[in-house]
Amino acid sequence: MTAITTLLFDLDGTLIDSVPDLALALNNTLQDNGLPTYSESTVRNWVGNGARVLLQRGLSGSTKISDNIAAQNSYVDTLLVQFLAHYNKTVCSASTLYDGVHQTLITLKESGYTLGLVTNKPQDFIQPILTHYLLDNVFGVTVGGDTLKQKKPDAAPLLYACEKLNAEPQNCVMVGDSKNDILAAKAANMRSIGLTYGYNYGEDIGLSEPRWVCNHFNDILDVLKTN
Repeated sequence: MTAITTLLFDLDGTLIDSVPDLALALNNTLQDNGLPTYSESTVRNWVGNGARVLLQRGLSGSTKISDNIAAQNSYVDTLLVQFLAHYNKTVCSASTLYDGVHQTLITLKESGYTLGLVTNKPQDFIQPILTHYLLDNVFGVTVGGDTLKQKKPDAAPLLYACEKLNAEPQNCVMVGDSKNDILAAKAANMRSIGLTYGYNYGEDIGLSEPRWVCNHFNDILDVLKTN
């Protein structure tokens, strides 16, 4: 089996539980516009496809975006500016780093692995989050949802990260909590680790058939020891 030299990580639902802050920003935006708000547990099932899709789901009141909302681009654009402004105020207020994430990432880096971050979150929010959680110097590249035209589950963000890290896809593993991460990895012809916590629209991550499934973040170290 080809040696693993590089690991790419998702952010929301993989490294941090960001739903509390995202839900607050979404509900503040909806409330500002006289629209219904939703519980944090409901919003948890809407996260994973970037800020615009999260907002569209909030406006639709459902994981499935309504045809009416999908057609109102200028309206969504206007509210997206409001949402991002709200989120910018609270980006690390109630979010938390999952157990084992910081030490495991440091251990991986010290062990010689190259690490990258590939998320559908807008690029402007990545650095403040990494700084807040003392992860500034961990990743050799960060790819946001607006770095390219394509987002996960498209392969392009993963392949872009590989290019920046001078890594071949067959030597990389994508680590994430969502089927978007697993589908992107398959499209990029790289292996993947699916995490059972996080946000996956209520689905078992195993249904997306990642190469490995881990219940805890530090289980990644055990996978690498045997592969």
